[in-house]
Amino acid sequence: MKLFVATAEEMQRLDRYVMQDLGILPEILMERAGGSVAKAILERFPLPGYFKVLLLCGPGNNGGDGFVCARYLWNSGYQVEVLLFNEEDKYTGEAKRNLEILKTLKIPITRIHSLEEFISFVHHFKPEILVDALFGTGLKRPLSGLYEEVILFLREEKRKESFKIVSVDIPSGVSSDTGQILGSAPCADLTVTFECLKPGHLFYPGKEYSGEVEVAEIGYPWRFLLEFTKDIVPRKKYLSEDQARELFRPRRGFYHKGKAGYVFILAGSVGKSGAGYLTALGALRAGAGLVTLAGPKSLQSVYSGLLPEILTLGLPEREGEITENSSNLVIEALKGKRCLVIGPGFGLGSGPERVLLDLLQNVSLPVILDADALTILSDFPEKLKDFSYPKVITPHPGEAARLLKKETREILQDPLDSLSQLINLTGAIVVLKGPHTLIGGPDGEVFISSIDEPGMAQGGMGDVLTGIIGAFIAQGYSPFEASALAVYVHGASGSFLRKTSGPYGFTASEVANYIPQILKKLETRNA
Repeated sequence: MKLFVATAEEMQRLDRYVMQDLGILPEILMERAGGSVAKAILERFPLPGYFKVLLLCGPGNNGGDGFVCARYLWNSGYQVEVLLFNEEDKYTGEAKRNLEILKTLKIPITRIHSLEEFISFVHHFKPEILVDALFGTGLKRPLSGLYEEVILFLREEKRKESFKIVSVDIPSGVSSDTGQILGSAPCADLTVTFECLKPGHLFYPGKEYSGEVEVAEIGYPWRFLLEFTKDIVPRKKYLSEDQARELFRPRRGFYHKGKAGYVFILAGSVGKSGAGYLTALGALRAGAGLVTLAGPKSLQSVYSGLLPEILTLGLPEREGEITENSSNLVIEALKGKRCLVIGPGFGLGSGPERVLLDLLQNVSLPVILDADALTILSDFPEKLKDFSYPKVITPHPGEAARLLKKETREILQDPLDSLSQLINLTGAIVVLKGPHTLIGGPDGEVFISSIDEPGMAQGGMGDVLTGIIGAFIAQGYSPFEASALAVYVHGASGSFLRKTSGPYGFTASEVANYIPQILKKLETRNA
């Protein structure tokens, strides 16, 4: 099953449709949600190793899920205590009914009025598991008052005590849509969410507070939703190995280098020659049939010596960068090529700028823009909308900030909104690099990478990714599919190196060289 990533508004829309249009009762969904949290606790923190469970239940449906969880755990033999932080008459609907069931079963319930009362209860009860069912994905404003005091105490107490924290849907205080912290939030060991991942589970700092995340199915009829109500289904997909396998097309039958496609790369300058080399290496390792690397004439012998499998094109240069009169040479050389990659180590002088603008105005094939090309375009990024051919831009947060005239921290505070703004500004497919890289297109489709590898925070990694995207476009993938598949393959190669070489210290060229093994894995499982 495809795994979707849904904002709070998208989840509310899904919930309404499932309950009101399809007639699945909210009581059923709450029963399955709370039961799934209890099941996850039973599996990870089983009796008799864990016995005492304290459930913190908030005022809405998140609290109602906590009531159901408490009943299941109590029935399984745990010693259960439920804490309320508001009056019982605040509960309505299925949450109220599940609270009444707890009272009928005589499961202990305590109303907490102050921080001192809460601290005394925790120290007396000494829980081994604490269930955070205070607030879910609907939280929009920072925690305050008693709720904030309780969370701050728990964060401090967890440093001294060994109890586990399990959050229902999302840790209370984490913004479901951005991962930003709304006041304060507990550091969960496990978060059990329902039907869809939330952006706050994936984006920092929320990811650090979520711990292990389990997505529980509670009864959404996805087969029906995907077939008949696509406007209800979230447009953001989680780019896992399963999703990458769906994108990947194994080679079949008669194949030759022409069929595998021709990538033209315009990259590198004196002092930044490695960027051109790594881009070409990424393209070759991802299966491009032919690769031409164009750049300053003085670098051609360097490139030929490093990578004899590529073709090279030496261009006129001045002070280590190509000159303005390189444009016609490149345009002529682009005949028969399937995509143009431009930007890694390209240079920022008047020559590279003039050539970039000339190419954008005179080519008709897909263009991938990275690094220095994006820096040049940051003065007029909206010009990209003037060109009808497919465009892919691959900014990291700093480059995205320059394009949007923002601070880098603003990009990181809301990556999905930043992605949307970049798409609207440029009309391009955008690969916003970083932890859980985002890939989005003008049609609204978005992939969020499942991979977050800190060991890939090293120069040259983005150059390799750009080359991989070019290779997949040359092989016939749509630019959006090529970008998504490239992001997965690139990240998966880094994940393998982390497991086999160490947490960091592996290089961009090593990531490129392992790509065929990742492709083999995808092909084997597609067979």
